[in-house]
Amino acid sequence: MKLNEISDNAGARQRRMRVGRGIGSGKGKTGGRGGKGQTARAGVSIKGFEGGQMPLHRRLPKRGFNNIFAREFNVVNLDRIQAAIDRGALDSNDTVDVEALVRGGVLRRAKDGVRLLGKGEIKAALQFAVHGASKSAIAAVEKAGGSVKILVQQKNPAGKGTTA
Repeated sequence: MKLNEISDNAGARQRRMRVGRGIGSGKGKTGGRGGKGQTARAGVSIKGFEGGQMPLHRRLPKRGFNNIFAREFNVVNLDRIQAAIDRGALDSNDTVDVEALVRGGVLRRAKDGVRLLGKGEIKAALQFAVHGASKSAIAAVEKAGGSVKILVQQKNPAGKGTTA
């Protein structure tokens, strides 16, 4: 095989349909828009229009809201941290915080903080610095000889959202 012999598979590239270019093209005359009327014209927006009947999205009750100040935490279980220590990704002498977990490959990216959960067991005595932890996680870490420091999130000067 040579570079000049490389080509796409048959049917991988298809020419675009030229609409409204005569009846012989297969998409001429009305250009695939059917007959006359509102939908044949440009600028039509009748998505959800039900012929004057109250649309479904207005008939159904609305519930809840999106909290724009909600913080999204990375959730980490103890068994994943123990697995990272076993494979050498986390150092048991360092403080386990967001940066250490990202470096160790336990988390892909840091969100607004880390919440520690108690699934699995931990054998190493670790010092955790996290934004939240369950009671079972704190008990398991302290049983192994470690400690959990809960970081407090403070409001930023503008008063909107929170900062770590």
